[in-house]
Amino acid sequence: MTKQFSRRNFLSASSKAGLTAVLVGAAPTVLVGQGASPDGKPALLGGTPMVRFSSSSWPLLQGDEEKNVLGILKAGQWFRGYRNEGMVADFEKEFAAMFGAKACVATCNGTGALIAALSALDTGPGDEVITTPWTFIATINSIIAHFALPMPLDVDIDTFQLNGKLADAACTENTRCLLPVHIGGVPANMDDFVAVGKKRNIRVIEDACQAHLGQWKGKKLGTLGDAGCFSFQVSKNLPSGEGGAVLTNDEEFAERIYRCHNNCTGRKTNALDGSYAMTRAFNFRMAEFPAAVLRAQLKHIEKFAAIREENGRYLNKLLSEIPGVHPAKIDEGGTMSGWHLYMFRIDPAQFGINRELFIRAFQAERMGIGAGYRAVDWVDVVRRSYDTPAGRRVFPKATLDQWAERVGPLPQYKILGAQGVWFTQNVLIGPKTNMDIIADAVRRIQKNAAEIAKV
Repeated sequence: MTKQFSRRNFLSASSKAGLTAVLVGAAPTVLVGQGASPDGKPALLGGTPMVRFSSSSWPLLQGDEEKNVLGILKAGQWFRGYRNEGMVADFEKEFAAMFGAKACVATCNGTGALIAALSALDTGPGDEVITTPWTFIATINSIIAHFALPMPLDVDIDTFQLNGKLADAACTENTRCLLPVHIGGVPANMDDFVAVGKKRNIRVIEDACQAHLGQWKGKKLGTLGDAGCFSFQVSKNLPSGEGGAVLTNDEEFAERIYRCHNNCTGRKTNALDGSYAMTRAFNFRMAEFPAAVLRAQLKHIEKFAAIREENGRYLNKLLSEIPGVHPAKIDEGGTMSGWHLYMFRIDPAQFGINRELFIRAFQAERMGIGAGYRAVDWVDVVRRSYDTPAGRRVFPKATLDQWAERVGPLPQYKILGAQGVWFTQNVLIGPKTNMDIIADAVRRIQKNAAEIAKV
């Protein structure tokens, strides 16, 4: 926590100035309200902004980062090497224990985690991987890296997640695995994917890069399938600048993943004697420095997750009462969201204005907000990716044409791509009064939507 916003100093200032926010713990985001009424004129129309100032900071130092990093610097052991000890090895044990998994392989980033997991499945040319279209491009890139085909299915418009009810019919003899993505930390319906995996005898890999500590029916996301992939990029709920990990309860599979991320060398083999375990392998190892940061951050992730869960559920209740606002629904099986993003839709037919005008109006209230992922034409992306001599040898035009027909129009995805809006996770670890200010701002914009539409 910074001196500027220590709890004691902030409460003192709040009592003197009559501010509307109360700092919770080490929350990095504080919205200080103007006392403006939600029934007043929106700032975009000349009214007083709902917020006088907004402070936001991420990542937060938790206390041991500097000590851990300096220890590595002085010891001179900057690389995990081929030892099963040191910062990376200790982080792997601690991360696996927190999630109740048998094994963890730390990687240099989340994309590396996905590529290593798919490589361990022997994913290759001509294989298909069923996944969601509403995701960061790293999910798709990890599939293309193996000269395989992503098979995006439509989303569930209520949860914003891959619609598992479509998975079984989409499987073919070429389906290598199912790759559900818990976008924003909201749990995808893992019952659907696990059932199809068992029926079809194919693996389920969870892209949990945004889903730290989210849960499905009491089990942590990333541990319900055959493996779960995580990212520790600086924006993530558990940050180290860059970093990633794969969790699995299959120790043999963990060894395969380890070899794939470590240039064919396993945990128990000596890379210097030429005894390589040959597989499609890369160098996606995590260095000791990000592991040092992660070990310091890991001690505090649960307390922030609890704050996000309380605030996220509370804001869901507030916003769902406003016409045209549809927060991402958490299925009954989702006992906890990861809340990397707070996601909702603005339906212009009900709300009165489209997403772009809403964002302008909300930003005028002096609060940060962003559009969700736009609807990407993944068929075009894949065609361009394989428009190379090697790509054309693997995927002739006729093959890609047949694949494109199977992908189909993805209508719910296109709606979500046009209406999705989100806040970043640090907004949810502010005080609960922040949620009231946010809801009041959305409420005031909706009530004046007709006038805003003329802007």
